[in-house]
Amino acid sequence: MTAAAPAPPPLDAGLEQLLRRMRLPHMRRIAPEVLATAKAQRWDPAEVLRALLAEEVTGRDRSALATRRAAAAFPTGKTFDAWDQALSSIPAPTQAALRTLEWIHRRENLVVCGPSGTGKTFFLEALGQHAVGAGMRVAWFTLEALGVLIRRHRADDSVAKAITRILRADLAVVDDIGLLPVSPDAAEGLYRLVDAAYEKRSVAVSSNLHPSKAHLFA
Repeated sequence: MTAAAPAPPPLDAGLEQLLRRMRLPHMRRIAPEVLATAKAQRWDPAEVLRALLAEEVTGRDRSALATRRAAAAFPTGKTFDAWDQALSSIPAPTQAALRTLEWIHRRENLVVCGPSGTGKTFFLEALGQHAVGAGMRVAWFTLEALGVLIRRHRADDSVAKAITRILRADLAVVDDIGLLPVSPDAAEGLYRLVDAAYEKRSVAVSSNLHPSKAHLFA
């Protein structure tokens, strides 16, 4: 059995305190190992600095990604890793174009329509996850949840502020339109969201109803 490598010596207390004060947790975590390796292999000081800073940047990127995913409140965590584009009725060129995310940069909107069980929610969630992975912020709601939000904020007349907070995201997704009867609160929430996002943010919706039946949302 191969003996385990000895643990690197702990950081000097003063150096650890400096890294804490500068809020460099990822660098502080890896520093003992990097410094021990650098000493053993006689690294150039620039290499030591590069390794430490690279770990801090990578760690911050991981943390930011986790934060954006948590804030998005995706329903299942599905991504394109499990998506079979050949089984979708959405044309492959259209899927490819949407996955570039250029439409979000252009602040365009997306409507995905079709019967239940055709992968509308899956596709929108995978797009949202893809956007989050590209550094964007996403806000996910069902139409019913949007109605609950409106009802809650109407009590203190803060509906406009609630919509503004949603649109801090680059993409707002409203899922399941037409699946259940649309309440007045949900209809108001959808209208307010789309109106406030116009030419400022992208909105994506999924619906069992064809766009020609949008009057039934009210």
